[in-house]
Amino acid sequence: MSRYLKAAIDPFLFALIATVGLATLLPVHGAGVGAFDMLTDAAIMLLFFLQGAKLSRQALLSGAGAWKLHLAVLASTFLLFPLLGLGISLSRLLDPTMAAGLLFLTLLPSTVQSSIAFTSVARGNVAAAVCSASFSNLLGIALTPLLASLMMRAGGVTMSWGGARTILFQLLLPFIAGHLLRPRIGDWVTAHKQLVMASDRGSILLVVYTAFSAAVIEGLWHSVAPAELLLLAACCIGLLVSVLIATWLLGRLLKLDRADAIVLQFCGSKKSLVSGVPLAGILFPASQVGLAVLPLMLFHQIQLFACAILARYYARHDEPQDEVAEAGRQLADA
Repeated sequence: MSRYLKAAIDPFLFALIATVGLATLLPVHGAGVGAFDMLTDAAIMLLFFLQGAKLSRQALLSGAGAWKLHLAVLASTFLLFPLLGLGISLSRLLDPTMAAGLLFLTLLPSTVQSSIAFTSVARGNVAAAVCSASFSNLLGIALTPLLASLMMRAGGVTMSWGGARTILFQLLLPFIAGHLLRPRIGDWVTAHKQLVMASDRGSILLVVYTAFSAAVIEGLWHSVAPAELLLLAACCIGLLVSVLIATWLLGRLLKLDRADAIVLQFCGSKKSLVSGVPLAGILFPASQVGLAVLPLMLFHQIQLFACAILARYYARHDEPQDEVAEAGRQLADA
């Protein structure tokens, strides 16, 4: 059990919790709001610039041949997830803004780093995982806001020209610029992975602090009861388990080999905190961003824990037997 905890609990989680605590005790307000908004915008642009610089065209091309697998990953990410999220949202189990946040997380692209890492641990097709996860992130910059505009109107989230312009200039253009400059700065980015990771995570923490500051001033913690947080956690766990089972079944249906089936499960079941937090800041009103990203922050840690257990199980078993059933029993025992 201890080795699962060590592998699954991301130290970044504690930084996120500390940031939420700081925003609760010392929220930015008054004249400081404008300064933090400008700083946050600059941090988001840097974040997506570096994401573009890290995207390897060679890695994309080397895994691009598995088109059936990539289509299955995209279907899980942008079709299965949103349908499940819409079902939970329409059930009205959660606070409307929290429900909108949960639906929003289902519209996000897959992660890159953790999807590739877990695929590698599980002895899956790493080249295909790099291609699937990277393409999902690239597509998500445009597709997530579009899906949000179509599916979240009831929650007050609509895609205006102002929002589209912000996404274009603050997210897409920096990403493209970073990728075009990769031949010049790619070696530096690779050689300074820890510095780049610190910049990425620092940008996210800054966005979270700004978002929760606005939410706290609007009375966030007076409107959210502990029972609602427990219910949200249950919804996130149910969502993840449903997708893990569905991607396993889809892999069997498509007759994917073991290495590709692992890619489908890990790339098709993840949601990106890196893309989600900045996009939430653009799509949701400032007073709602803090509550809207709570589902994403919670789901982020749950997916790491569950997939760490699955990856270790797959690494110990070379034969594709009833993997999900056995892994599910191990998760329950843990």
